[in-house]
Amino acid sequence: MELNILVLPGDGIGPEVTEEAVRALRHVAAKFGHSLRLSEALLGGIAIHKTGSPFPDGTAKLALEADATLLGAVGLPEFDDAPPERRPERGLLGIRKTLGVFANLRPVRSYKSLLDSSPLKNHIVDGTDMIIVRELTGDLYYGTPRGISGSGEAEQAVNTMIYTRAEIQRIARMAFELARKRRRKVTSVDKSNVLEVSQLWRKVVIDVAAEYPDVTLEHILVDNCAMQLILNPRRFDVVVTGNMFGDILSDEGAVLAGSIGMLPSASVGPKRPSGAWVGLYEPVHGSAPDIAGQGKANPLAAIGSVAAMLEYSFGLKEEAAAVNAAVDAVLDSGRVTADLRPAGPPATTAQVGEAICQAIG
Repeated sequence: MELNILVLPGDGIGPEVTEEAVRALRHVAAKFGHSLRLSEALLGGIAIHKTGSPFPDGTAKLALEADATLLGAVGLPEFDDAPPERRPERGLLGIRKTLGVFANLRPVRSYKSLLDSSPLKNHIVDGTDMIIVRELTGDLYYGTPRGISGSGEAEQAVNTMIYTRAEIQRIARMAFELARKRRRKVTSVDKSNVLEVSQLWRKVVIDVAAEYPDVTLEHILVDNCAMQLILNPRRFDVVVTGNMFGDILSDEGAVLAGSIGMLPSASVGPKRPSGAWVGLYEPVHGSAPDIAGQGKANPLAAIGSVAAMLEYSFGLKEEAAAVNAAVDAVLDSGRVTADLRPAGPPATTAQVGEAICQAIG
């Protein structure tokens, strides 16, 4: 198979972790006899510096032509006070909209070798294995009207939380389909005791659940869910929720995994005629500019995102399993970056990438 992939290194540690993810991708492709057609483009802060836009037209064109897109990270402190249209994060929202990806899949699992890396007690974290399914195209992040207006004491800001029945249906169906391949349980997260949007969310999820009688559905309020993720994470299998709640809860999953550097993600959208998902794949850790260029960044989330790409956008489950098995092997070996190694000399970003390639074989 020819894999046509767009690479967007982005900002901060993005280029470093992406380099190791691409190295692992080249290695697994060679092992299984696939050819790669890689292109590279700009997104985020670096795109603003070089083109004036966080999401240049050329990047949009390449993203639409590619089979899948691998993203490093976006965001730089120098843009913190810039207007919304001049922030690197606007590029991320732009490419999501262009590709039509509507679901962010974030697997969260515990690793035996990392149990001591979590601030939680081992017996609480051990055995955690869930996927958080976050809706990506609605909610406060895209709703209108939005903006800041007025001045002085009358200055005000507004964002609009909005979901349509169709948007809720498609994300719910994805959650139920994933659950059928796992432990057949879906937990829907909302705030239906306060928000009308969440009341519609719950109603529609219940309607969709009728199509999946073999899957158990439970509902939980978002504040309780945040607590239960810490008290009893093993209770969760597939968690489905809206854009803002999902953004917050999925980052909380870093506590369970031992480091935010361990969390890959897949943002997927409509299926192509081949049955493969359109996909944007990225680690969830952000650009971490404070350690950029120092070889300290953990590339395992980016490498895990490659595994997700192989599975969801290309249907290459054996190849994806090979990458995930290599991550397990490297963790067991202790050849990891400082965020996962409380004592002893840590490995560099590049050394971890090399260890992954060796483990793939």
